[in-house]
Amino acid sequence: MPSRWIQLLLGLVCMIVISSPQYVWTLFTQPLMGSLHASLAQIQITFSLLIVVQTFLSPCQGFVVDKFGPRALLSLGGALTGLSWVVAARASTITGLYLAYGLLGGIGTGIVYIGVIGHMVQWFPDRRGFATGIAAAGYGMGAILTTFPISETLKSAGHEQALARYGLIFMAVGVLAAQGLRTPIQNSQPATLGSRASASHTGVSFTPREMLRTTIFWLMFVMMTMMSTAGLMVTSQIAAFTRDFGMANAIVFGLPLLPLALSLDRITNGLTRPFFGWLSDQIGRENTMVIAFTLEGTAMTAWLFTRSNPVVFVVMSGVVLFGWGEIFSLFPSTLTDTFGTRNATTNYGFLYMAQGVGSVLGGPVAALVHDAFRSWIPVFAIIIAMNFATALLAGLALKPMRRRWLASRAVSEAVAATPHTAGSIS
Repeated sequence: MPSRWIQLLLGLVCMIVISSPQYVWTLFTQPLMGSLHASLAQIQITFSLLIVVQTFLSPCQGFVVDKFGPRALLSLGGALTGLSWVVAARASTITGLYLAYGLLGGIGTGIVYIGVIGHMVQWFPDRRGFATGIAAAGYGMGAILTTFPISETLKSAGHEQALARYGLIFMAVGVLAAQGLRTPIQNSQPATLGSRASASHTGVSFTPREMLRTTIFWLMFVMMTMMSTAGLMVTSQIAAFTRDFGMANAIVFGLPLLPLALSLDRITNGLTRPFFGWLSDQIGRENTMVIAFTLEGTAMTAWLFTRSNPVVFVVMSGVVLFGWGEIFSLFPSTLTDTFGTRNATTNYGFLYMAQGVGSVLGGPVAALVHDAFRSWIPVFAIIIAMNFATALLAGLALKPMRRRWLASRAVSEAVAATPHTAGSIS
């Protein structure tokens, strides 16, 4: 049996490979506008398409990963991710860019993301929060490794060479890392969960059809949608409201405000995932959600009221992302705790669709609200309300609902086992 820590390391590498298409995209917008003679709005459709395809196809992607295993499918996902950049480098029309970077890239990154998260929750039943947090951190922070090299290549060789070169690198590294991935043998995982972790499922694994019939799943879907909306509004609109707040040219600690804030955001967006994942293993999933979501809501409020202070603006942007990124470790862990491991990848694929809904609400819908009121304050007010509402739902609705669910399942399984036990004694 390969060590599960090696599996975690390989999954982390796969996540790092697929992080650049989302987090380095902003570097390509200006060059692509010039080469394709397109507006910024037309170019940004590529990014929306990437996220929507990545998330809305995730149930199908999760199903095939569960069916054919992680090695083959994650190899395919890594290859498609790199290929999307190579093909995009040769795109001569905006439609070609959509199909290459958006559609092909969304399929590839979606396979890898869902596959790695589903892989980790199966290998680490005793440390699901921590393991998924580490893997998700690779996605949140991985672009730090490529941001400056890609930026330099853009300056020296142009965007075509940058896309082609790094596309080949992503393809090679992603496929190579996937070769070591293995599905855990049944009953090979640790048998017990951490004593302080939130209640875990008692043994039965639910199919996606069964899961989709439960109120718990849809409550989690609504909660993840609201939190995704909050975070994606910040990541997609920060340049716009930085300009509207009058700080587009501000200098903080000798550096331009926006690049500094983006760099800090990537760090905190990555660190939060293993940290809050680990914390949830200790004090419970829902308790951790209350803390994290309240933190983001408080930071968003402080951000709004101190928006004219450049230093505080940068610091608060990091705190906001620290309170947001942990959803990618808390929700998959909670879902698997509740519905079992056998269909974990496919099940999380359905929940991950909430990220796609959030990308629409936090992107174009938030922009429409801003245009209607000619201010970002109503947008911030809605997002802040979503944060505090989700924190309340975690503590007052999800926690007691899951407790009752798990207790009823334990009783049902005990009753089902009783005749077998009695027969063996007689």
